[in-house]
Amino acid sequence: MSKSLALSTGILSIGLLSTPLALADDAKASVDAILDSIVVPESTAEPIVVAPTPEKDMDIAPSDTSDTELPNPLKTEVEFGYQSHTGNSDSRSLNARLNGEYTTGRHRTSGEWKYYNLYKDGEEDKRQSTYSAQSDYKLSPKTYLYGSFKGVDSRYSAYFKDYTVSSGLGYQFSNTEEFVLEVEVGPGFRYQEPNLDELDDDDIIFPEIVEEAIFRGNVNTSWQVLKNLQLKADVTLVSGHSNLKFDTELEAINDITDNIALKIAHSRQYHDKVPNGLSKEDSVLSINLLFQF
Repeated sequence: MSKSLALSTGILSIGLLSTPLALADDAKASVDAILDSIVVPESTAEPIVVAPTPEKDMDIAPSDTSDTELPNPLKTEVEFGYQSHTGNSDSRSLNARLNGEYTTGRHRTSGEWKYYNLYKDGEEDKRQSTYSAQSDYKLSPKTYLYGSFKGVDSRYSAYFKDYTVSSGLGYQFSNTEEFVLEVEVGPGFRYQEPNLDELDDDDIIFPEIVEEAIFRGNVNTSWQVLKNLQLKADVTLVSGHSNLKFDTELEAINDITDNIALKIAHSRQYHDKVPNGLSKEDSVLSINLLFQF
């Protein structure tokens, strides 16, 4: 009897002890299942985006941040002016100009032809043709390489022919739609032929033909004062062993329409060495119609 009681007591004790352990195992399994069901999203580090450094402006054309439309690379201008005086004086003058410029990326190429003719009292008093060509290539945001040619065929002045070739460096101090300022310096070569046909032999003090190395400097600027008013200035110095030449051109352009403008221009040419009896400077003031395409 006592053995049976002891055995029953032991079995009961084992049952009581095993019940909490079973409950603990079930609870642990439930907790593990809950933890396994929880999905923790993996942290994905956002890639660091470094903004690209703005490229330096390598276009040789004036920049305009307010206009996203690409400008026409080709620009042409046609200019014409005529004056006639009768009465106490009889004179008439004609001046014309053609200009073209092509700009794309770092390259800029331009060409120009000018013509001026003046008659007084039925006789030709002045006739001059000027033609020029230049090509530029931008080396850095401010500097560019240039090559230029300028020729002048003129009667009744110091030189009948005056040709200049030059190459060097240019620097753009400002290059915007509102204001442009460019300076060019470089060596070159020139050919000058005295005007023997229109002057007496006694008046010629330098009958020889000039062929020499020269230094050329140029300053070109334009200022858009108002939406329809632009001021321009171009100054060129050519210096050699025999003589010095200084050209100045001042312009005021008032737009009438998108393609037609009124232009007032003053050009001046100065030679420090001319034949006797001739002035060292020639100047022309003109009022023309300008057609832009």
